[in-house]
Amino acid sequence: MSPLRCRPGHSRRQARIGVLLWGMIGGALLPWLAAPVQARVVLPKQPPSAALPAAPSVATLPATGTVEVAFSPWDDAEGSILNALRQARQTIHVQAYLFTSQPLATALIEAHRRGVRVEILADQKMLLQTWKSQIPRLAEAGIPVWLETRHAIAHNKVMLVDVLTTQPAVLTGSYNFTFSAQARNAENLLILRDNPLLARRYFDNWQRHRGDAVPYTAQLMQAVRRAPNGELSSEEMQ
Repeated sequence: MSPLRCRPGHSRRQARIGVLLWGMIGGALLPWLAAPVQARVVLPKQPPSAALPAAPSVATLPATGTVEVAFSPWDDAEGSILNALRQARQTIHVQAYLFTSQPLATALIEAHRRGVRVEILADQKMLLQTWKSQIPRLAEAGIPVWLETRHAIAHNKVMLVDVLTTQPAVLTGSYNFTFSAQARNAENLLILRDNPLLARRYFDNWQRHRGDAVPYTAQLMQAVRRAPNGELSSEEMQ
């Protein structure tokens, strides 16, 4: 070891104390210096929760009532729909993407004529593309019809029978209200009966869509067909 040297003005005793202190500090720092260096990760700041879009409400409802299921073309899905419509006593609410079935249209008109309140929502673009649509026939029979224009496609296929009673029926599935859905396509149909909470949930959604829809009139359809690309402005829709 090299001899201990003292700075001018420092005693040998002070020098020994300094060496002792440096030894203690070095011993404490040595394990920290020898440890592997860990990178520090800086995460970007998250936006406040108020800035995030609200999550859609998803309801979990009790399973009550009965379920009828049909698979076309093997099962008579259209017959099951006709039975449900003929059992209606108060209301029928329809959401249709495509509606070309003459038997189903006739059943709705018959229900309307016996005093059942029938109301229909239909996709406007599909109506314009389908010359076999039953929507004009239903409107001419006096059934209120609204056309959905807000969404890329209004793809719901739903019928609600006596929705605000204690014994409602919700008809839904992939089944379009068409001849092909029964005779040519592979489709599914569910009829969910006697579950008022579920029916109310569907009815609330039906009302929300109606709020964004425009009433069907023959004059409106003529104007739409004459318009460029078959589209009118919101002011022209009024």
